[in-house]
Amino acid sequence: MTRSLATDEVPKADICLLLEGTWPYVRGGVSSWVNQMILGLPELTFSVIFIGGKRDAYSQRRYDIPANVVHIEELYIEESWQPHGRKSRRPKRNAPRDQLLSLYRFLHHPDAPDEATGDALLATLAEGKIGLDDVLHSHENWDIVTDGYRSHCSDPSFIDFFWTLRSIQAPLVMLAQAARQFPKARVLHSISTGYAGLLGCILKQLWGCEYVLSEHGIYTKERKIDLAQASWIGEDPMEALGGGLDAGTGYIRSLWIRYFERIGLLTYRSADPIISLYAGNRQRQINDGADPTRTRIIPNGIDLQRWRDGLAQRAEGIAPVVGFIGRVVPIKDLKTFIRAIRGVVSAMPEAEAWIVGPEDEDPAYAAECHSLVASLGLEGKVRFLGFQNIQEILPQLGVMVLTSISEAQPLVILEAWCAGTPVVSTDVGSCRELIEGGTWEDHALGRAGEVVAIADPQATARAILDLLLDPTRWQAAQASGLARVNRYYGEAMMLACYRDIYYVAMENTEWLVSASNFEKSSPEIPTPQPLEPMSMQG
Repeated sequence: MTRSLATDEVPKADICLLLEGTWPYVRGGVSSWVNQMILGLPELTFSVIFIGGKRDAYSQRRYDIPANVVHIEELYIEESWQPHGRKSRRPKRNAPRDQLLSLYRFLHHPDAPDEATGDALLATLAEGKIGLDDVLHSHENWDIVTDGYRSHCSDPSFIDFFWTLRSIQAPLVMLAQAARQFPKARVLHSISTGYAGLLGCILKQLWGCEYVLSEHGIYTKERKIDLAQASWIGEDPMEALGGGLDAGTGYIRSLWIRYFERIGLLTYRSADPIISLYAGNRQRQINDGADPTRTRIIPNGIDLQRWRDGLAQRAEGIAPVVGFIGRVVPIKDLKTFIRAIRGVVSAMPEAEAWIVGPEDEDPAYAAECHSLVASLGLEGKVRFLGFQNIQEILPQLGVMVLTSISEAQPLVILEAWCAGTPVVSTDVGSCRELIEGGTWEDHALGRAGEVVAIADPQATARAILDLLLDPTRWQAAQASGLARVNRYYGEAMMLACYRDIYYVAMENTEWLVSASNFEKSSPEIPTPQPLEPMSMQG
């Protein structure tokens, strides 16, 4: 169920990071941010609880473990309902029926639960009053499940209903059991709601410490997208995209969506502060149940000094190279990018495209993308480069493109600007705000690229060509991007915000040993020198 990567007695960490499907096993924007935070706050120590799906999907670390990470635990959801040896024959006290019923009602009942019900459920889980045997093998839970099926299920298949509830309930109980074994830290920090957020709620009950939540993307929204595309649910995949749980949404999908919405609500009620990257996601958190007084906005930040050499490496002129940087997965909609490149190459035969990012997360989707390149006759024009050092890649691009169907505040856009590369992006998350400016003052800096609709390869191709074929427009976009990242998105500002949050949280923790052990001797933050736009000749 769990695996500890510690070898010696574990010291109490300052911050326990709760990470679902990210660092250190998966590359991506969130993982890069986690790595940036740990390295950027060397005076603090971190422990990590990593939550994954299948153990064999996370066999290789993608990041080195910094010296200030003192402990790592691993927890795998798939193992929660799988048998582990023979079931014990010793008699045990089963969980009372009313506690199992409260679990069902909070997670699965169509009527929204009140706050007291959620608090009671968290206390029940933290105190270990419900075990895996209770949800997997007890007669009491069987009766509750069958009663629920008769009363509420509009799907004809009891088998689907039964296995869905089993897959939902068992990981929740497993998280609670594992939580009682983890070494304490002074502050909890989850980088999502979902399983990591729920674990944070339980650990807060057990440890009595402060709990910080940061969301890059909004977890419940992204799970709805995943569920809409899930082939293992035998319903029309477009039904779940509407956002509500109306009669048109398949019942099995509605069970999963309701589950993620309600554990998200538990997390919002437990965490303080609740941090988002931009105003749109803050409003979504509030709409989903977050207390507005607990919410904060802390944008991503980038190390400007680190990128100075990258900008200097950019050659004169506009390179006829269009780049896609990201994981090759459906949510990035790489197929729209490939179709757009067909239009770009038709109008600009010297153009080519580089796809930079890992393909191992969804090999079937990656294979479909390779096939699409072949079917469009782009084998000599589209190159799959796999994982690369993007500090070397970005200065070689004329334009970077994001065709995602969901994003928050992509760090790669800031990185592209630091390298002097304009951006074309879909109108998702904060991408329009990034490219066009979020305030009047920001807007006055100009457009740092182009914004297009989701899944529109023709519009994407036109936006790419508008930049590649117009040196004046391209150079203005480059200058705007450099000015914006310098003014609003420096790493030092982001780290200072989180440093303050952590120290305040440590001081507020009831069992903090002594304030003198945590003297605020953080290193002086250097003032970064701004990056200047390149002059373009020829």
